[in-house]
Amino acid sequence: MKKGKDDVYGDHISHQFNDDLAALKSDFLKMGGMVEQQINDAVTALIENDGNLADEVRTKDKVVDRLEMAIDEEATQIIARRQPAARDLRLVISVIKMVADLERVGDEAKKIAKFAISLSEEGQAPRGYVEVRHIGQHVASMLRDALDAFARLDSEQALRIMKEDKRVDEEYQAAIRTLITFMMEDARNISRCMSIMWVLRALERVGDHACNLAEHVIFMAEGEDVRHTPLEEAERIIGR
Repeated sequence: MKKGKDDVYGDHISHQFNDDLAALKSDFLKMGGMVEQQINDAVTALIENDGNLADEVRTKDKVVDRLEMAIDEEATQIIARRQPAARDLRLVISVIKMVADLERVGDEAKKIAKFAISLSEEGQAPRGYVEVRHIGQHVASMLRDALDAFARLDSEQALRIMKEDKRVDEEYQAAIRTLITFMMEDARNISRCMSIMWVLRALERVGDHACNLAEHVIFMAEGEDVRHTPLEEAERIIGR
């Protein structure tokens, strides 16, 4: 198994440059941990009918937005002051793109929290919570693994996350078909079931963002852009 490549960063003569890169990585991981918790809390709020927890998720979204702007500024300052090249530039540019994905994960958590609040007020939907729990756990795990792959620059783990995204898509489609069938049988629950369908869509998008993070990890570790690249080609790149 290919080892992580985190040791290729932080070996500059300038200790301050090393510190700048380490701080950038640390702040990114801090933001990542925060949005992962947001997703978990939003799903919990929905399943447990906890409007207060859902409110907390919506409030914390502002903190995530501020972190995104702070990390963008941090990365911009590194480019301006240090003029990084090659691997360091890949790291800084990738972080700028990846924080945008993390911010969007926070947005999806906020959407789920919004539906959790509305369902806590009008009554829970009769179906869909098992699927929400399952897919929610799946995409939260993908997000956590993507952050771990970033921390260790583990391209093989990143590739596994890309493969998991296809499984999430299949689980999402199966859950939607189940809910549509239920609504056709009992039209009285269409409104609340539609809310669950939107929650499932938000979770599927979280899986997409985790996959995006994984693609950036491969770019940092291998120097190859695998966006819009078939999985087979990504496997070939990593297996070289």
